[in-house]
Amino acid sequence: MKYLLLISFLTLSLGAYSQSRMKLDEILQTVQANHPSVKMYDAEVQSMDAAAKGAKSWMPPEFGTGLWMVPYNTALWKKQPEGMNGMGQYAVSAQQMFPNKKEQQANAQYMQAMSSVNKENKEGTLNELYASAKSSFYAWIILQKKLKVLDDNEDVLNFMIKSAELRYKNGLGKINAYYKAKAAIAKLESDRIALQNDVQQQKVLLNTLMNREKMTDFSIDTSYELKEYDFHDDSYFVQTRSDIKAVERNIDLTYLQQNLEKSKLKPQFGVRYEHMFGFGGIPMQYSLMAMMKLPIAGWSSKMYKANVESLKWKAESLEQQKQMMVNEASGMSNGMMAAIKSKKKQVLLYEQNIMPAVQKNFQSMQLAYEQNTEELFELFDAWETMNMTRMEYFDQLQELLNMQVILEKVLQQK
Repeated sequence: MKYLLLISFLTLSLGAYSQSRMKLDEILQTVQANHPSVKMYDAEVQSMDAAAKGAKSWMPPEFGTGLWMVPYNTALWKKQPEGMNGMGQYAVSAQQMFPNKKEQQANAQYMQAMSSVNKENKEGTLNELYASAKSSFYAWIILQKKLKVLDDNEDVLNFMIKSAELRYKNGLGKINAYYKAKAAIAKLESDRIALQNDVQQQKVLLNTLMNREKMTDFSIDTSYELKEYDFHDDSYFVQTRSDIKAVERNIDLTYLQQNLEKSKLKPQFGVRYEHMFGFGGIPMQYSLMAMMKLPIAGWSSKMYKANVESLKWKAESLEQQKQMMVNEASGMSNGMMAAIKSKKKQVLLYEQNIMPAVQKNFQSMQLAYEQNTEELFELFDAWETMNMTRMEYFDQLQELLNMQVILEKVLQQK
Protein backbone atom coordinates (compact mmCIF):
# COMPACT_ATOMS: atom_id res chain seq x y z
CA MET A 1 0.00 0.00 0.00
CA LYS A 2 2.85 2.35 0.92
CA TYR A 3 4.55 1.73 -2.44
CA LEU A 4 1.31 2.24 -4.34
CA LEU A 5 0.84 5.63 -2.69
CA LEU A 6 4.43 6.58 -3.56
CA ILE A 7 3.96 5.54 -7.19
CA SER A 8 0.70 7.50 -7.39
CA PHE A 9 2.40 10.58 -5.93
CA LEU A 10 5.28 10.35 -8.42
CA THR A 11 2.84 9.91 -11.33
CA LEU A 12 0.90 13.01 -10.32
CA SER A 13 4.14 14.96 -9.88
CA LEU A 14 5.39 13.95 -13.32
CA GLY A 15 2.04 14.90 -14.84
CA ALA A 16 2.21 18.31 -13.20
CA TYR A 17 5.67 19.00 -14.63
CA SER A 18 5.16 17.33 -18.02
CA GLN A 19 3.58 20.51 -19.32
CA SER A 20 6.44 22.92 -19.88
CA ARG A 21 6.02 26.57 -18.93
CA MET A 22 7.58 28.96 -21.42
CA LYS A 23 8.47 32.63 -21.17
CA LEU A 24 8.27 34.96 -24.14
CA ASP A 25 12.06 35.11 -24.54
CA GLU A 26 12.24 31.31 -24.68
CA ILE A 27 9.58 31.20 -27.39
CA LEU A 28 11.39 33.84 -29.47
CA GLN A 29 14.70 31.98 -29.12
CA THR A 30 13.04 28.75 -30.26
CA VAL A 31 11.52 30.53 -33.26
CA GLN A 32 14.95 31.89 -34.18
CA ALA A 33 16.58 28.45 -33.87
CA ASN A 34 13.94 26.28 -35.54
CA HIS A 35 11.79 28.18 -38.02
CA PRO A 36 12.26 26.84 -41.58
CA SER A 37 12.47 30.29 -43.18
CA VAL A 38 15.50 31.12 -41.03
CA LYS A 39 17.21 27.90 -42.07
CA MET A 40 16.29 28.65 -45.68
CA TYR A 41 18.10 32.00 -45.57
CA ASP A 42 21.11 30.39 -43.86
CA ALA A 43 21.32 27.84 -46.67
CA GLU A 44 21.05 30.54 -49.34
CA VAL A 45 23.83 32.54 -47.70
CA GLN A 46 26.04 29.45 -47.60
CA SER A 47 25.23 28.80 -51.26
CA MET A 48 26.20 32.31 -52.35
CA ASP A 49 29.36 32.33 -50.25
CA ALA A 50 30.37 28.99 -51.78
CA ALA A 51 29.77 30.32 -55.30
CA ALA A 52 31.85 33.43 -54.53
CA LYS A 53 34.94 31.25 -54.00
CA GLY A 54 35.12 30.71 -57.75
CA ALA A 55 34.95 34.41 -58.63
CA LYS A 56 38.61 34.64 -59.69
CA SER A 57 38.69 31.55 -61.86
CA TRP A 58 40.34 31.61 -65.29
CA MET A 59 38.56 30.79 -68.51
CA PRO A 60 39.05 27.09 -69.35
CA PRO A 61 41.84 26.25 -71.84
CA GLU A 62 40.76 25.17 -75.31
CA PHE A 63 42.35 22.25 -77.18
CA GLY A 64 41.94 21.14 -80.76
CA THR A 65 43.27 18.46 -83.06
CA GLY A 66 42.70 17.40 -86.66
CA LEU A 67 43.86 17.51 -90.26
CA TRP A 68 45.11 20.81 -91.64
CA MET A 69 45.21 21.76 -95.33
CA VAL A 70 44.97 18.12 -96.43
CA PRO A 71 44.04 17.25 -100.06
CA TYR A 72 41.09 14.95 -100.68
CA ASN A 73 43.32 12.75 -102.86
CA THR A 74 45.09 10.58 -100.32
CA ALA A 75 47.73 9.66 -102.90
CA LEU A 76 49.08 13.19 -102.57
CA TRP A 77 49.75 12.69 -98.87
CA LYS A 78 52.83 10.59 -99.61
CA LYS A 79 56.20 11.69 -100.96
CA GLN A 80 56.00 11.88 -104.76
CA PRO A 81 58.23 9.83 -107.12
CA GLU A 82 59.62 13.05 -108.54
CA GLY A 83 61.07 13.82 -105.10
CA MET A 84 58.41 16.31 -104.14
CA ASN A 85 57.10 16.28 -100.56
CA GLY A 86 53.58 15.12 -99.89
CA MET A 87 50.77 17.50 -99.02
CA GLY A 88 48.86 17.94 -95.75
CA GLN A 89 49.53 18.10 -92.04
CA TYR A 90 48.06 16.87 -88.80
CA ALA A 91 47.67 19.72 -86.26
CA VAL A 92 47.39 19.90 -82.46
CA SER A 93 46.41 23.26 -80.92
CA ALA A 94 46.00 24.80 -77.48
CA GLN A 95 44.53 28.19 -76.58
CA GLN A 96 44.26 30.10 -73.29
CA MET A 97 42.74 33.51 -72.53
CA PHE A 98 44.25 35.34 -69.59
CA PRO A 99 41.82 36.92 -67.12
CA ASN A 100 41.47 40.64 -66.80
CA LYS A 101 42.63 41.36 -63.26
CA LYS A 102 40.29 44.29 -62.80
CA GLU A 103 37.33 42.25 -64.05
CA GLN A 104 38.28 39.39 -61.73
CA GLN A 105 38.50 41.72 -58.75
CA ALA A 106 35.19 43.41 -59.61
CA ASN A 107 33.48 40.04 -60.04
CA ALA A 108 34.88 38.78 -56.72
CA GLN A 109 33.68 41.87 -54.85
CA TYR A 110 30.24 41.55 -56.43
CA MET A 111 29.79 37.85 -55.68
CA GLN A 112 31.15 38.13 -52.13
CA ALA A 113 28.62 40.90 -51.41
CA MET A 114 25.60 39.02 -52.81
CA SER A 115 24.92 37.12 -49.58
CA SER A 116 24.76 40.39 -47.57
CA VAL A 117 21.24 41.08 -48.91
CA ASN A 118 19.99 37.66 -47.77
CA LYS A 119 21.54 38.17 -44.35
CA GLU A 120 19.49 41.33 -43.90
CA ASN A 121 16.39 39.67 -45.36
CA LYS A 122 16.80 36.91 -42.78
CA GLU A 123 16.78 39.46 -39.94
CA GLY A 124 13.74 41.15 -41.46
CA THR A 125 11.89 37.83 -41.62
CA LEU A 126 12.81 37.13 -38.01
CA ASN A 127 11.36 40.51 -37.06
CA GLU A 128 8.06 39.49 -38.69
CA LEU A 129 8.09 36.12 -36.92
CA TYR A 130 8.83 37.74 -33.55
CA ALA A 131 5.85 40.08 -34.01
CA SER A 132 3.54 37.13 -34.77
CA ALA A 133 4.81 35.20 -31.74
CA LYS A 134 4.45 38.18 -29.38
CA SER A 135 0.95 38.96 -30.63
CA SER A 136 -0.13 35.35 -30.06
CA PHE A 137 1.61 35.23 -26.65
CA TYR A 138 -0.15 38.38 -25.41
CA ALA A 139 -3.51 37.16 -26.77
CA TRP A 140 -3.04 33.98 -24.73
CA ILE A 141 -2.32 36.03 -21.58
CA ILE A 142 -5.55 38.01 -21.98
CA LEU A 143 -7.52 34.82 -22.63
CA GLN A 144 -6.16 33.32 -19.41
CA LYS A 145 -7.21 36.40 -17.46
CA LYS A 146 -10.68 36.28 -18.96
CA LEU A 147 -10.99 32.60 -18.01
CA LYS A 148 -10.06 33.51 -14.44
CA VAL A 149 -12.84 36.11 -14.44
CA LEU A 150 -15.29 33.44 -15.62
CA ASP A 151 -14.30 31.24 -12.69
CA ASP A 152 -14.89 34.13 -10.26
CA ASN A 153 -18.22 34.92 -11.93
CA GLU A 154 -19.35 31.32 -11.58
CA ASP A 155 -18.82 31.49 -7.81
CA VAL A 156 -20.79 34.75 -7.60
CA LEU A 157 -23.67 33.47 -9.72
CA ASN A 158 -23.86 30.22 -7.75
CA PHE A 159 -24.13 32.31 -4.59
CA MET A 160 -26.99 34.32 -6.12
CA ILE A 161 -28.85 31.19 -7.26
CA LYS A 162 -28.54 29.37 -3.93
CA SER A 163 -29.45 32.49 -1.98
CA ALA A 164 -32.48 33.18 -4.20
CA GLU A 165 -33.71 29.59 -3.86
CA LEU A 166 -33.39 29.71 -0.09
CA ARG A 167 -35.16 33.06 0.21
CA TYR A 168 -37.94 32.05 -2.13
CA LYS A 169 -38.62 28.92 -0.07
CA ASN A 170 -38.81 31.03 3.09
CA GLY A 171 -40.98 33.65 1.42
CA LEU A 172 -38.30 36.34 1.82
CA GLY A 173 -37.50 37.13 -1.80
CA LYS A 174 -38.76 37.30 -5.37
CA ILE A 175 -37.83 34.90 -8.12
CA ASN A 176 -37.71 37.42 -11.00
CA ALA A 177 -33.85 37.67 -11.25
CA TYR A 178 -33.32 34.00 -10.41
CA TYR A 179 -33.71 32.82 -14.00
CA LYS A 180 -31.46 35.61 -15.26
CA ALA A 181 -28.72 34.26 -13.01
CA LYS A 182 -29.38 30.69 -14.23
CA ALA A 183 -29.13 31.86 -17.84
CA ALA A 184 -25.97 33.83 -17.06
CA ILE A 185 -24.22 30.79 -15.60
CA ALA A 186 -25.07 28.79 -18.74
CA LYS A 187 -23.72 31.67 -20.84
CA LEU A 188 -20.50 31.51 -18.79
CA GLU A 189 -20.00 27.91 -19.86
CA SER A 190 -20.48 28.88 -23.50
CA ASP A 191 -17.98 31.72 -23.12
CA ARG A 192 -15.52 29.37 -21.40
CA ILE A 193 -15.67 26.92 -24.31
CA ALA A 194 -15.03 29.76 -26.79
CA LEU A 195 -12.09 31.13 -24.76
CA GLN A 196 -10.55 27.68 -24.30
CA ASN A 197 -10.78 27.14 -28.06
CA ASP A 198 -9.04 30.49 -28.62
CA VAL A 199 -6.28 29.41 -26.22
CA GLN A 200 -5.83 26.21 -28.21
CA GLN A 201 -5.58 28.23 -31.42
CA GLN A 202 -2.84 30.41 -29.96
CA LYS A 203 -1.00 27.31 -28.75
CA VAL A 204 -1.12 25.79 -32.24
CA LEU A 205 0.10 29.05 -33.78
CA LEU A 206 3.05 29.30 -31.37
CA ASN A 207 3.96 25.64 -31.93
CA THR A 208 3.89 26.30 -35.68
CA LEU A 209 6.18 29.30 -35.31
CA MET A 210 8.55 27.21 -33.17
CA ASN A 211 8.43 24.42 -35.80
CA ARG A 212 7.15 21.88 -33.28
CA GLU A 213 4.38 19.31 -33.35
CA LYS A 214 1.24 21.42 -33.59
CA MET A 215 -0.54 19.82 -30.62
CA THR A 216 2.46 19.92 -28.25
CA ASP A 217 1.07 20.91 -24.87
CA PHE A 218 2.69 23.72 -22.91
CA SER A 219 1.75 26.72 -20.80
CA ILE A 220 3.07 30.26 -20.72
CA ASP A 221 4.31 32.67 -18.10
CA THR A 222 1.49 35.20 -17.96
CA SER A 223 3.65 38.11 -16.80
CA TYR A 224 3.97 41.05 -19.17
CA GLU A 225 5.51 44.51 -19.25
CA LEU A 226 4.08 47.85 -20.36
CA LYS A 227 7.16 49.50 -21.81
CA GLU A 228 8.29 53.07 -22.33
CA TYR A 229 9.62 54.09 -25.73
CA ASP A 230 11.73 56.99 -26.94
CA PHE A 231 11.21 58.91 -30.15
CA HIS A 232 13.88 58.25 -32.79
CA ASP A 233 15.19 60.24 -35.73
CA ASP A 234 15.55 58.86 -39.26
CA SER A 235 19.13 57.66 -38.71
CA TYR A 236 17.88 55.12 -36.15
CA PHE A 237 15.86 53.25 -38.77
CA VAL A 238 18.75 53.24 -41.25
CA GLN A 239 20.94 51.63 -38.60
CA THR A 240 18.47 49.09 -37.21
CA ARG A 241 15.78 48.16 -39.76
CA SER A 242 16.90 45.07 -41.69
CA ASP A 243 14.60 45.72 -44.65
CA ILE A 244 16.12 49.20 -45.06
CA LYS A 245 19.62 47.79 -44.67
CA ALA A 246 18.74 45.16 -47.30
CA VAL A 247 17.93 48.00 -49.72
CA GLU A 248 21.27 49.59 -48.85
CA ARG A 249 23.05 46.31 -49.57
CA ASN A 250 21.18 46.16 -52.89
CA ILE A 251 22.45 49.67 -53.68
CA ASP A 252 26.00 48.54 -52.89
CA LEU A 253 25.49 45.49 -55.10
CA THR A 254 24.26 47.70 -57.93
CA TYR A 255 27.41 49.81 -57.81
CA LEU A 256 29.58 46.68 -57.65
CA GLN A 257 27.72 45.26 -60.65
CA GLN A 258 28.25 48.56 -62.44
CA ASN A 259 32.00 48.33 -61.76
CA LEU A 260 31.94 44.79 -63.14
CA GLU A 261 30.26 45.96 -66.36
CA LYS A 262 32.82 48.76 -66.71
CA SER A 263 35.68 46.29 -66.24
CA LYS A 264 34.34 44.25 -69.16
CA LEU A 265 35.25 47.16 -71.45
CA LYS A 266 38.94 46.50 -70.80
CA PRO A 267 40.89 44.46 -73.41
CA GLN A 268 41.55 40.79 -72.72
CA PHE A 269 44.66 38.92 -73.86
CA GLY A 270 45.43 35.31 -74.68
CA VAL A 271 47.84 32.97 -76.45
CA ARG A 272 47.35 30.23 -79.06
CA TYR A 273 49.91 27.53 -79.91
CA GLU A 274 49.63 25.08 -82.81
CA HIS A 275 51.93 22.19 -83.75
CA MET A 276 51.73 20.47 -87.18
CA PHE A 277 53.00 17.03 -88.18
CA GLY A 278 53.68 17.11 -91.96
CA PHE A 279 52.87 14.29 -94.40
CA GLY A 280 55.24 12.94 -97.04
CA GLY A 281 58.43 14.53 -95.83
CA ILE A 282 57.02 17.93 -94.83
CA PRO A 283 58.93 19.09 -91.73
CA MET A 284 57.08 19.66 -88.44
CA GLN A 285 55.90 23.24 -88.03
CA TYR A 286 54.32 25.37 -85.37
CA SER A 287 52.60 28.68 -84.88
CA LEU A 288 52.48 30.85 -81.76
CA MET A 289 49.92 33.62 -81.78
CA ALA A 290 49.02 36.33 -79.29
CA MET A 291 45.31 37.22 -79.10
CA MET A 292 43.42 40.24 -77.84
CA LYS A 293 39.71 40.92 -77.38
CA LEU A 294 38.67 44.54 -77.89
CA PRO A 295 35.23 45.13 -76.34
CA ILE A 296 35.86 48.89 -76.53
CA ALA A 297 35.00 48.81 -80.23
CA GLY A 298 31.81 50.70 -80.93
CA TRP A 299 29.84 47.73 -82.25
CA SER A 300 30.79 45.51 -79.25
CA SER A 301 30.68 47.99 -76.34
CA LYS A 302 27.05 49.09 -76.67
CA MET A 303 25.73 46.32 -74.41
CA TYR A 304 28.19 47.04 -71.59
CA LYS A 305 27.61 50.80 -71.76
CA ALA A 306 23.85 50.28 -71.77
CA ASN A 307 24.14 48.04 -68.68
CA VAL A 308 26.23 50.67 -66.88
CA GLU A 309 23.61 53.34 -67.60
CA SER A 310 20.77 51.03 -66.56
CA LEU A 311 22.46 50.22 -63.25
CA LYS A 312 22.95 53.91 -62.51
CA TRP A 313 19.19 54.47 -62.66
CA LYS A 314 18.53 51.29 -60.71
CA ALA A 315 20.70 52.64 -57.88
CA GLU A 316 18.76 55.91 -57.97
CA SER A 317 15.47 53.99 -57.75
CA LEU A 318 16.73 52.03 -54.75
CA GLU A 319 17.83 55.24 -53.03
CA GLN A 320 14.31 56.62 -53.37
CA GLN A 321 12.86 53.34 -52.11
CA LYS A 322 15.13 53.52 -49.07
CA GLN A 323 14.04 57.10 -48.31
CA MET A 324 10.39 56.12 -48.70
CA MET A 325 10.82 53.24 -46.23
CA VAL A 326 12.62 55.49 -43.71
CA ASN A 327 9.85 58.10 -43.93
CA GLU A 328 7.15 55.44 -43.53
CA ALA A 329 8.86 53.84 -40.52
CA SER A 330 9.49 57.19 -38.85
CA GLY A 331 5.91 58.38 -39.35
CA MET A 332 4.43 55.08 -38.22
CA SER A 333 6.59 54.88 -35.08
CA ASN A 334 5.72 58.43 -34.02
CA GLY A 335 2.04 57.75 -34.62
CA MET A 336 2.15 54.49 -32.66
CA MET A 337 3.97 56.13 -29.73
CA ALA A 338 1.26 58.79 -29.51
CA ALA A 339 -1.45 56.09 -29.71
CA ILE A 340 0.27 54.02 -27.00
CA LYS A 341 0.50 57.05 -24.74
CA SER A 342 -3.23 57.67 -25.14
CA LYS A 343 -4.12 53.99 -24.66
CA LYS A 344 -2.04 53.81 -21.47
CA LYS A 345 -4.12 56.66 -20.03
CA GLN A 346 -7.30 54.72 -20.85
CA VAL A 347 -5.97 51.54 -19.24
CA LEU A 348 -4.88 53.53 -16.18
CA LEU A 349 -8.36 55.03 -15.87
CA TYR A 350 -9.84 51.54 -15.83
CA GLU A 351 -7.34 50.36 -13.22
CA GLN A 352 -7.50 53.37 -10.89
CA ASN A 353 -11.04 54.70 -11.29
CA ILE A 354 -13.56 52.70 -13.31
CA MET A 355 -12.88 49.15 -12.07
CA PRO A 356 -12.54 50.07 -8.37
CA ALA A 357 -15.83 52.03 -8.60
CA VAL A 358 -17.87 49.19 -10.13
CA GLN A 359 -16.19 46.73 -7.74
CA LYS A 360 -17.26 48.82 -4.73
CA ASN A 361 -20.75 49.21 -6.20
CA PHE A 362 -21.08 45.43 -6.45
CA GLN A 363 -19.71 44.89 -2.95
CA SER A 364 -22.14 47.43 -1.49
CA MET A 365 -25.03 45.79 -3.37
CA GLN A 366 -23.95 42.37 -2.14
CA LEU A 367 -23.81 43.61 1.46
CA ALA A 368 -27.24 45.24 1.13
CA TYR A 369 -28.65 42.06 -0.41
CA GLU A 370 -27.30 39.97 2.45
CA GLN A 371 -28.98 42.43 4.85
CA ASN A 372 -32.28 42.11 2.94
CA THR A 373 -32.34 45.78 1.92
CA GLU A 374 -31.82 45.16 -1.83
CA GLU A 375 -33.35 42.74 -4.32
CA LEU A 376 -31.55 40.07 -6.34
CA PHE A 377 -32.08 41.81 -9.68
CA GLU A 378 -30.22 44.90 -8.37
CA LEU A 379 -27.32 42.72 -7.26
CA PHE A 380 -27.39 40.95 -10.63
CA ASP A 381 -27.26 44.29 -12.49
CA ALA A 382 -24.30 45.39 -10.36
CA TRP A 383 -22.50 42.12 -11.13
CA GLU A 384 -23.29 42.43 -14.84
CA THR A 385 -21.84 45.96 -14.90
CA MET A 386 -18.73 44.80 -13.07
CA ASN A 387 -18.26 41.83 -15.38
CA MET A 388 -18.70 43.93 -18.53
CA THR A 389 -16.22 46.52 -17.20
CA ARG A 390 -13.60 43.88 -16.43
CA MET A 391 -13.90 42.40 -19.93
CA GLU A 392 -13.67 45.88 -21.47
CA TYR A 393 -10.52 46.48 -19.43
CA PHE A 394 -8.93 43.30 -20.77
CA ASP A 395 -9.85 44.31 -24.32
CA GLN A 396 -8.19 47.70 -23.77
CA LEU A 397 -5.12 45.99 -22.30
CA GLN A 398 -4.87 43.64 -25.28
CA GLU A 399 -5.09 46.61 -27.66
CA LEU A 400 -2.23 48.25 -25.77
CA LEU A 401 -0.08 45.12 -25.91
CA ASN A 402 -0.80 44.74 -29.63
CA MET A 403 0.27 48.36 -30.15
CA GLN A 404 3.54 47.53 -28.41
CA VAL A 405 4.02 44.59 -30.77
CA ILE A 406 3.43 46.79 -33.82
CA LEU A 407 5.78 49.50 -32.54
CA GLU A 408 8.53 47.01 -31.69
CA LYS A 409 8.13 45.54 -35.17
CA VAL A 410 8.58 49.03 -36.68
CA LEU A 411 11.57 49.72 -34.41
CA GLN A 412 12.83 46.14 -34.94
CA GLN A 413 13.20 45.47 -31.25
CA LYS A 414 13.03 41.90 -30.00
